[in-house]
Amino acid sequence: MRKEYDFSKSVKNPYAKHLKKQVTLRLGIDVINYFKKLAEETGVPYQNLINLYLQDCAHSQKKLKLKWAS
Repeated sequence: MRKEYDFSKSVKNPYAKHLKKQVTLRLGIDVINYFKKLAEETGVPYQNLINLYLQDCAHSQKKLKLKWAS
């Protein structure tokens, strides 16, 4: 390895806006188990499945419909 590197001619990563950002979510155990079971069936990691599902919701602009008990 060199002692110093020259980054003066470097360019910004054009794919940076497509990268993922780490966040912390509190999910129910039943939700995690559902996606883990789905992961076993599909061979896709459960965190990727959750991301794909949420991505689909965002792209299709799905709205959550809640009906509270009175």
